[in-house]
Amino acid sequence: MTTESVEVRRGLPEGAAARVAELYWEAFGGKLGRALGPPEAGRRFIAGHLHADRAVTALSGGGGGSGGRVVGVAGYQLAGRGLVGGDAAAVLATYGRVRGLYRVFLLALLERTPARGELVMDGIAVDPAERSRGIGGLLLREIEAIAVEQRCRRIRLDVVAENPRARELYERHGFRAVQVRRTPWLRDVLGFGGVTTMHKEVAAR
Repeated sequence: MTTESVEVRRGLPEGAAARVAELYWEAFGGKLGRALGPPEAGRRFIAGHLHADRAVTALSGGGGGSGGRVVGVAGYQLAGRGLVGGDAAAVLATYGRVRGLYRVFLLALLERTPARGELVMDGIAVDPAERSRGIGGLLLREIEAIAVEQRCRRIRLDVVAENPRARELYERHGFRAVQVRRTPWLRDVLGFGGVTTMHKEVAAR
């Protein structure tokens, strides 16, 4: 299969919040489940706190028009904003103060702040039925174009040890591992025991 019928756009199509939340949860629910679960509540929280201007989406079957099904999404952080928002107050308002405080703590463990001149990727989520079509590569190329336009010198991302498929994708597109953090204590807390930080240098226009 090819990417000929897939169109990549910046932002989120109107009415796509629930679909994007579904894809994000499918990809990252194992990591986010303890902080935002159960799944229905987590997907609802994500859908309600998306920043459309921090997304790149892949649509299939749109025929070049305004339609098409969202089959992939990539999020990124710039200037203090990422694709998935929702501050501590939003978490407490959604889950209650007692259950919410622990969730705020867990989410803080996942926070990544861009350094100066750096774009941080929030991750890529592709519909499982649409994988092996090169959609992840299309999304990565558009993310790189955004980084260049924003005069960033590099793109940074973190990939968990339990996701070798994602690491292989990033390596194929020029990312290199710069740090490996073993965090066995997080396995019981967040479901993963190690994180690899990867960089890709980009050239400003």
